[in-house]
Amino acid sequence: MSLSTTATAPTPPAPPRTGLRRVSLTQWILISLVVGIAVGAAFPDAERAAHGGFAASDLRVLGTIFIRMIKSLIVPLLFSTLVIGIAGHGDDMKKVGRLALRSIIYFAIVTTLALAVGLIAVNLVRPGDGITLPAEAGEAAQLANKTPTVTSVLEHTVPQSFFEAAASNEVLQIVFFSILFAVGLAKVEGRPKQVMLDWCDALSQVMFKFVGLVMAYAPIGIGAAIAVTVSKSGLGVLRNLATLVLTLYGALAVFILLVLVPVALLFRIPIKKFIAAVREPALIAFSTASSEAALPRAMQAMEAFGVPRRIVAFVMPTGYSFNLDGSTLYLALASVFAAQAAGIDMPLGTQILMMLTLMLTSKGVAAVPRASLVILSGALAQFGLPLSAVAVILGVDALMDMARTSVNLVGNCLATAVMARWEGVFGEQPALAAQQATELERQEHAVV
Repeated sequence: MSLSTTATAPTPPAPPRTGLRRVSLTQWILISLVVGIAVGAAFPDAERAAHGGFAASDLRVLGTIFIRMIKSLIVPLLFSTLVIGIAGHGDDMKKVGRLALRSIIYFAIVTTLALAVGLIAVNLVRPGDGITLPAEAGEAAQLANKTPTVTSVLEHTVPQSFFEAAASNEVLQIVFFSILFAVGLAKVEGRPKQVMLDWCDALSQVMFKFVGLVMAYAPIGIGAAIAVTVSKSGLGVLRNLATLVLTLYGALAVFILLVLVPVALLFRIPIKKFIAAVREPALIAFSTASSEAALPRAMQAMEAFGVPRRIVAFVMPTGYSFNLDGSTLYLALASVFAAQAAGIDMPLGTQILMMLTLMLTSKGVAAVPRASLVILSGALAQFGLPLSAVAVILGVDALMDMARTSVNLVGNCLATAVMARWEGVFGEQPALAAQQATELERQEHAVV
């Protein structure tokens, strides 16, 4: 029996919005961002250090609670949706293999273009010229010691214990285990297989409801997170390194306009509807600088957009390990920035070699704040560039991390839609997609 044939009760229409209920969850998140920035600027850490009292960084616990709640649902959500997406096809593993191959090809092309955009931007603008590097880079050296090699990434992909991987929220290990588990389940016959599929289907439905409950708290957690960032760095954090930050933001904008938009047009993805679908998860990724925080909501949004669950469940989590467009572009820009700041003339051939190295070592990196700095520090050490450049970047990395993380999110959402179109199944369940969109709207109303 196929899961797709299971009857589903129609969802009642969303109640009319009155008063505060007219404010959607996306609007609440925008309001919380503005309030968080104001609170962070009004109660900076520097002021407390001088005179004591309250600082906005004291609100860190509210942001931490939001991140912890999100992390608590990542593993059951990924496991259940992946198993259904793969094993629900019966014995047709060719579909899974074809989807994996197409995803890898797409990821490789898009991340290569991201590296090229970053490389061109940093060579044209040269943001590192005129920067004075500090003598010490203790934190950067510690990050460099953590950088993974290609061998360690491959080894790290395979979990030695599912429960250990689940406890550590190792997304790539969970994906690896879930795929093997689903393939094994697909080979099982009769009632045991159906019982397990029904259990995973029930689990996934519960977890998506769980997402709605957690998102009701999102404006509070996001507002607190941005307040802490502004409190620690201050509104003037961009002054010394404004060129670097603006170069990154400009390069990301160019990447979206010259790469992601043409890809969407090529695969006939409705851009206006896509923007409406990803705006809320992108805001979450921007404000928390964590792809993990936006993952559950992004999966919901793309299903409502018309991408089948089996594709969302496979492409989205693997994309967070292999299709980090924003982080890849940032790595290209930041590595050459380090050479410019140190006054080192790096030939184009060396830059390209470094880009190839970054492309390999960035695969499998955790989608959490500052993970890109680990990769960057290791690449700088490998090519003999000063780690003190990382110490300079650390001052504004929070602002850059928000931008690159949101582009990671948008890039992976687009990848799911592209794969659905490539497989010829985009929007094949319009009734289900409409029902899920209505459910998302109902959850937004429930915030207040």
